Amino acid sequence: MTTPGFRPTHVVPQQGMPAWEAPDPARPTVPLDPLLPVRLVERRGDWGHVLCSNGWSAWVDGRHLVAVPQDPPLSAGPLTTAADPRPLLGRTEQALARYRAAVEELATGGLDGETFRRRTQGLRIGVVVDGESMWLYDPAQARWAYGDGTRLSTYAADAPPAADLGHAPTRVVTPEGEP
Repeated sequence: MTTPGFRPTHVVPQQGMPAWEAPDPARPTVPLDPLLPVRLVERRGDWGHVLCSNGWSAWVDGRHLVAVPQDPPLSAGPLTTAADPRPLLGRTEQALARYRAAVEELATGGLDGETFRRRTQGLRIGVVVDGESMWLYDPAQARWAYGDGTRLSTYAADAPPAADLGHAPTRVVTPEGEP
């Protein structure tokens, strides 16, 4: 049974995973079930403190959690250039073609190692496709975007959001009933 209002950020891998009472390998507890929805609430290096959908909490090796993409924002209108995956896919294809051309020239002796490094310096490409889901790296925005084939939404960014000094500082509030 899922706790009311629970929104997972991750799931446990298909094979399940070991868990600990504290971020200490000497304090093991019951392993977590495969594909159990969890919310990552804290990180300490590779350790992740998770709140499970059944109300339990535990420490796990956070590197092995499977991220759950958040639903992209819904739009009743046509795709915008920010949400349409096609322009980013096109830029990714172009960057990959530039890298491949440089590799070909290097392999045939048309480039030396230093020229290859200069030509590819700053080139960043990232693509993961798994069925209808895809993750694309957008170097212009320094972010990973998640797409379902029709629209993109930000999945992860390289840096935290820039400080907006025009607003009061944010304070952390714990909803009632949560630890």
